[in-house]
Amino acid sequence: MRLILLALSVVVSLTVPIRADTAGPRAVIEAQIEAFQEDDFEAAFAFASDAIRGIFGTPERFGQMVRQGYPMVYRPAGLRFLDARDREGRLVQRVLVSDQAQRLHLIEYEMIETGAGWRINAVRLLPGGAAGA
Repeated sequence: MRLILLALSVVVSLTVPIRADTAGPRAVIEAQIEAFQEDDFEAAFAFASDAIRGIFGTPERFGQMVRQGYPMVYRPAGLRFLDARDREGRLVQRVLVSDQAQRLHLIEYEMIETGAGWRINAVRLLPGGAAGA
């Protein structure tokens, strides 16, 4: 009986999603959004991974992309942190964002831990995430 319970606990532990400590990643996401709200694109750019910074090159180009492509992140009315999961060594944090018109958007932040701390490596607007208020 003990052997069966041990085997069952091993199987369950392998199927439960791995959850990392999310305090650091959440703080980075919040700080970047705060920087956007102050139009401090240099500070917001600092929270991006090296890969993202390499794509956009300058804080100004990065800020322009966010203003045009992610207005709900640029000027959110509210944030609600949802689940976080480990996906192939990267933490994926889902956030429910309310825009200025009170529409809801489901955003997925891919976070990586670097020698300099947590950085945002990708942001995806998930399909079907918007809903009217």
